[in-house]
Amino acid sequence: MNTVSDSTVRCVGGIVHDEHGRILLIRRANEPGRGLWSVPGGRVEPGETDEAAVIREMREETGLDVIPGTFVGHARRGRYDIHDYACAVAGGTLRAGDDATDARWMDVETLIELDKDGCLAELLFVTLRDWGVLPTGDVPSA
Repeated sequence: MNTVSDSTVRCVGGIVHDEHGRILLIRRANEPGRGLWSVPGGRVEPGETDEAAVIREMREETGLDVIPGTFVGHARRGRYDIHDYACAVAGGTLRAGDDATDARWMDVETLIELDKDGCLAELLFVTLRDWGVLPTGDVPSA
């Protein structure tokens, strides 16, 4: 089911870390949050499971094929009821697509700077911290 009530929209997001411990974020191309960095994801379509929605949204926004895993956390942002899942990359090539103007692996230092500059989606840094899914690794060497 894609709604919690007539005015609430059920959404999903994929929390993905790379081998360096960085987290995958996208820059949103559309509202809500146009221009802000966020976890990839979107609306659950009618009749779609959360798992199927995560797989579809991740492919559309990042070019990556993922395997959804455990439920990480839930956030309510306005009318959006968001359910985020840990995901493992199974294939694909990282690229921005669909509802994203950019897609990048980010370390914690970059997230802190983006948060200070007001470039992250509302409460994203705090939510990721509280869920224990902030990036853990150092910046990989070139």
